[in-house]
Amino acid sequence: MSESTKNSLEKILPQLKCHFTWNLFKEESACYDLEDRVCNQIEFLNTEFKGTMYNLLAYIKHLNGQNEAALENLQEAEKLIKQEHAAQEEIRSLVTWGNYAWVYYHMGRFSKAQEYIDKVEEVCKKFSNPYSIECPELDCEEGWTRLKCGGKHIERAKVCFEKALEEKPNNPEFSSGLAIAMYRLEDKPQKQFCINPLKQAIELSPDNQYIKVLLALKLQKMNEEAQGEQLVKEALEKAPSQTDVLRNAAKFYRRMGDLEKAIELFLSALESQPNNGYLYHQIGCCYRAKIKQMQRTEESAAGRNGKKIEELREYAIDYLKKALEKGINLPNAYSDLAGLLAQNGQHREAEEYYQMAFSKELTNAERQQLHQRYGNFQEYYMKSEDTAVQHYLQGLQISRPSPEREKMKHQLQNIIEKRLSQNAPNSWYLQGLARKMDGDLLQAVECYEKELGRLLRNNPSGIGSLFLPESKLDGGSEEVSHGTCSSTNKEDREKLGRGGGEITVTGSLD
Repeated sequence: MSESTKNSLEKILPQLKCHFTWNLFKEESACYDLEDRVCNQIEFLNTEFKGTMYNLLAYIKHLNGQNEAALENLQEAEKLIKQEHAAQEEIRSLVTWGNYAWVYYHMGRFSKAQEYIDKVEEVCKKFSNPYSIECPELDCEEGWTRLKCGGKHIERAKVCFEKALEEKPNNPEFSSGLAIAMYRLEDKPQKQFCINPLKQAIELSPDNQYIKVLLALKLQKMNEEAQGEQLVKEALEKAPSQTDVLRNAAKFYRRMGDLEKAIELFLSALESQPNNGYLYHQIGCCYRAKIKQMQRTEESAAGRNGKKIEELREYAIDYLKKALEKGINLPNAYSDLAGLLAQNGQHREAEEYYQMAFSKELTNAERQQLHQRYGNFQEYYMKSEDTAVQHYLQGLQISRPSPEREKMKHQLQNIIEKRLSQNAPNSWYLQGLARKMDGDLLQAVECYEKELGRLLRNNPSGIGSLFLPESKLDGGSEEVSHGTCSSTNKEDREKLGRGGGEITVTGSLD
């Protein structure tokens, strides 16, 4: 085919509505376990949804350099669309044909690519547009694809389903998609209220067991756990092998505190997804939670459960290591494992996993949690308070409210109070930093002044006599609330306390 034909294809292909033009993945690489999850869903989904998953699988195969396999998946998608959507075959096939055109183009088979572009054009011209049209079925296809890709795609998936429902408000497929998207967005900063969409989706799709479990999880959060458990039991009875049902049912029982049941369900899911790192990680976390449960009992305090705890810890370590071997890339998977290794006395190996976690691309929440965990490791296992303090301070600089932030404030204050009681170097400086992070600039200044006074008093050159009154040269530490200040007058301190000035403090920890 001539160069001009190739150039023509390159102008047309970006206009097609399909996986190749939806900008799904950065750097043309899919999530590590996405292919495994898609294959599993193809096995357990209703036939009417399988065409959508085969289309996504074809795109993943292409990204992995398996274009022949991609064509086979597109053939399956085409066949299923004919079976399940005979009345809408042409419209429902537009995404598949677009994918065909792109795959053939990448294979250098330009005449075949043109053949599928012609098929798209033939349909779209009926709607006065040569290569793409607006219709709810195409929005739905994009919505399901983005839902399966997860992460940043969920918000866009929600928009796709909302747009589709504007045209067909009682469509079960569109309604289910919107309910799932809203459920997944509920933990985002602008929370979605998904209880009614979930109930409506179940009304329209009573055989959709996955949505039943999502509703159960939502009810559990609303303190309606008994009603939620009934839905979970019903879903498990009707879909005992559907992996996404098993995974979310396990999550329900883990939150409920029934860790044995959660592990049982995660293990069942693992039978059909043996390479899924997420499942190994969840099982490891369940064993870790069992250890915490046992450590809270009086028997454990008496040392009677020590052997059982060691056994559970080995299980947890084994599953978490397998999760990493299977390719899971969550920073907390590394720090979860590191914490268990530290408890097991394997401090060098724990340090290695913590450093692996720090090397990952981290969100603010992940970085804050990691600083707290690593600071805890340094303080209690490595007996390095200075390193612990550095990490608590770094974690506290991330202003995001969280349980980890409260823990770091408490842990840092304990260290400071111990050092103040010992009149240790830098103790007032640390207290000043803590006060500054709490927004109390007036007390922060007083603390810094006390640290400066200590440094001047203890300097062997006698320089303190030039700056401090005689009464202060031999003075000891004072409580912050009763401290007196010499280098900043009261009016200036009050100005700082009202936020009228900015304090920048530099220094190193002894």
